[in-house]
Amino acid sequence: MKIGLRNITKSKIALVTGASSGIGAATAERLARAGFKVYGTSRRAAQEGQRSFAMLPLDVTSDESVETTVTDVLRLEGRIDLLLNNAGFGVAPAGAEESSLEQARAIFDTNFFGIVRMTRAVVPHMRHQGDGRIINVGSVLGFLPAPYMALYAATKHAIEGYSESLDHELRTRGIRVSVIEPAYTRTQFDANFVQPDSKLDEYREVRAALTKRLKEVIEGADEPAVVADVVLKAALAAQPKLRYAAGGLANRLRMLRRFAPASLVDAGVRKDLQLDAQAAFQ
Repeated sequence: MKIGLRNITKSKIALVTGASSGIGAATAERLARAGFKVYGTSRRAAQEGQRSFAMLPLDVTSDESVETTVTDVLRLEGRIDLLLNNAGFGVAPAGAEESSLEQARAIFDTNFFGIVRMTRAVVPHMRHQGDGRIINVGSVLGFLPAPYMALYAATKHAIEGYSESLDHELRTRGIRVSVIEPAYTRTQFDANFVQPDSKLDEYREVRAALTKRLKEVIEGADEPAVVADVVLKAALAAQPKLRYAAGGLANRLRMLRRFAPASLVDAGVRKDLQLDAQAAFQ
């Protein structure tokens, strides 16, 4: 065990949301291999498979579902040592005005308020224990702009602010909060993109171009295991950091945001998404 990591003298109990595939599944497996007893969750009924962790049904948009699942884990194990908030969904590239207020609320209800619900359900028990870790899967889009993904980026910005504030509140109770910030990750994330519900013809070409661009970069992105390793590092750190960039690109973007002039960051975002090239042909 590396210096600075906590020794697991007995199985710690981890609750992982959105664990049926992608980052959630990879992280649940990684935690289980490291000695955690893991309960993964999924909104849909879990399929039988070669998993090293149990799966429970959970809808993070439902207060009742959240309370039931947390209560079930506490009944089985008596404690929850780690909460990994990973459940969420992506939004297809589109103009911000192409999503109705109803859709905007739905995006926040899963991607942000789902974290709030889970945190509210688990924190009282962690306070009673005097110990616990909450790790929220955010994104580099929590500190960078995301043209044509404004609502998704807004949820990730919200996670950053919520997590940092919560860590200040809870650290004197023995609970620490961290945010994991991946960049592009090679998952089926884009296959389940939510389409805008108020499409406008003015954005048709840029929607198509950006969807194609995102598929290209995701195909060459890091595997979910890269993020899983960073989650484990945060979970075991004796003195956890608030933010952990996951992967080489995420680390470079974090450094760029911190030290580069705003104009350079702005130009880099537009170049990566090929926005000015698209504008020239419209």
